[in-house]
Formats: sequence, structure tokens, C-alpha cells
Amino acid sequence: MSERIGFIGLGAMGQKMARHLLDHGFGLELFDTNPGALAPLLARGARSHGSPREVGDAAEIVLVCVPTPEIVEQVVLGENGVIRGEVVRVLVDHSTTGPSMARHLEQALRARGIKALDAPLAGGVAGAEAGTLSVMVGGDADADAYARCEPVFAAFGRKVVHIGTEAGLGQTLKLVNNMIVGATLVATSEAVLFGIKAGLDPQQMLEMLNASTARSYASENIVAGTVLRREFDFGFRLDLMRKDIRLFLAEAEANGAPAFTCAVVKQFFDQAVNTGEPSRDMTQVVQVLEGLAGVRIEERV
Repeated sequence: MSERIGFIGLGAMGQKMARHLLDHGFGLELFDTNPGALAPLLARGARSHGSPREVGDAAEIVLVCVPTPEIVEQVVLGENGVIRGEVVRVLVDHSTTGPSMARHLEQALRARGIKALDAPLAGGVAGAEAGTLSVMVGGDADADAYARCEPVFAAFGRKVVHIGTEAGLGQTLKLVNNMIVGATLVATSEAVLFGIKAGLDPQQMLEMLNASTARSYASENIVAGTVLRREFDFGFRLDLMRKDIRLFLAEAEANGAPAFTCAVVKQFFDQAVNTGEPSRDMTQVVQVLEGLAGVRIEERV
């Protein structure tokens, strides 16, 4: 029987990851404020707790997957945070919080004898559902915590890589990934809208682009995959993508890297957040561009 794993944050990603852990024989010690998210896992033998601290009292390895750096800090370092647990020995943050937060957590946890791994995820809700996430792991100087957690990550990850032993390297790579996704989504949508206004058929145009040098994940899986059908449900919240782009910009400015494109892309996501419910899908940013262009990316009947 595999050991019991703590898991905090059973949202769109976490709930599916937790299910895969159960499928692979791990026991689960859970905390989430949403009873509905807990119910199907409790029915399969997982155990619920009243606080993150209680999870840290029940499991040596605790995974955290929550929306924002502020929530991560409260869950891990707060008055009833995981750090105050008596059993926990390894804390893994699967959230996207940026390298500065990862280093902050690592320092605080190390003082309590707890090892920290920052292990953000790529692959979205679809990847979590299929168990094919990419797991980008940073931290752990002697790599023993990573070795211990690798079978855990393999339960829901297809590509699991220890990026480096310095805290924050996993977070840095995740920000690079999401900046590229956000920027290519905006650039692809802008270019396709120009083509539509100039008389090109949207579906034919995207078919040709996706067979040519302009092909990207955004053009294939987002614009052609969902937006063309007017389905704004890619599976990643608009406010979270805006958060990740803002984190990229702040971290780039802090280390002196150029971030001119990021600064422009951020404005489109800011505008999308300001024109409706922030928890809508990130593909809503396309509608900001459509409004400016006066045409829509949609199949012609």
C-alpha cells in the first residue's frame, strides 16, 4: 500500500489530480473549503481535515494546488498552515506563484525542517483529466525529496522533470510557458482577424496556418480548437492567465530581462478582465480583439 499524501486545493485541476492519486493506490488526506469537491474523493476512502495544519499532521508529503500566491502563503505559512503540522516533511506547491514566492516558502519551511519543491503544471484541465500533465520541479539541493515525490508526480504527469535544485526554477519555467501561450494567443487572434477583414475564410486560413510555419499551440488547440466554434471553454480562467502574465512581467523587471511584448499582452488581458466576470475562460481575450476589429473568428456556414 502506498503512503498517504496530503492534498490541498481541489479545484478544476486538483480534483482530477487527486483522483489519479487514488487510482495509483495512494491514500489521501484532504483540505478544501468546497464540500462538493471533497465528496467523490471521500467516497473512495480519502479523509477530510478541517485545516491545512491538520493535513500537515496527517501526511509526510503535502501537495498544494490553489489559485493565487496569496492563498498559497496563507495555506502554507498561515496560523493554521501546513508549516505548523507535526508530520509533514515535504511541501510541494503545484500552484503558479512565481519564483520569488517559491524562494520565500523554501526559506520558511527549511527553518522548520521541511523540504520544499515548487512544481507548477502545464497541460490544463484536459491534461489533469487525462493524467498527462507536465510537472516542472524546482528546489531540493540533495534531490532526495524529489526522488521520493517522483512516483507521486507520475500518477498525474506524463512529463516530469527536475529542472534544478534552486528554489523557484520550476516556477520560472511555468511563467515562461504561460507568457508564450498568452502572447501567441493574442498575436494569432490579431493576425487571423486581419485576414478575415481582408476576405479570407477563417477555417481555411487556420488550416493553412496550422500546416505552415505560423503553427503554434495557440493556433491549433485554442483558436482553431475552440474559438473557431465559438466555444470559449479552453479550461483556464481568464484572471489566472492575467495573474501569470503579471507575475512574468514583475519577475522579468526584477532581474532586468526585456519584457516589452509581455507589457503589451498584459493590457489585453487587463481589458478582458475589466469587461466581464474575471473567472470566465482565458479565451475571452479574443473577444476584446474581435470588438476592436469588428469581425469574429467563426466558421462560415
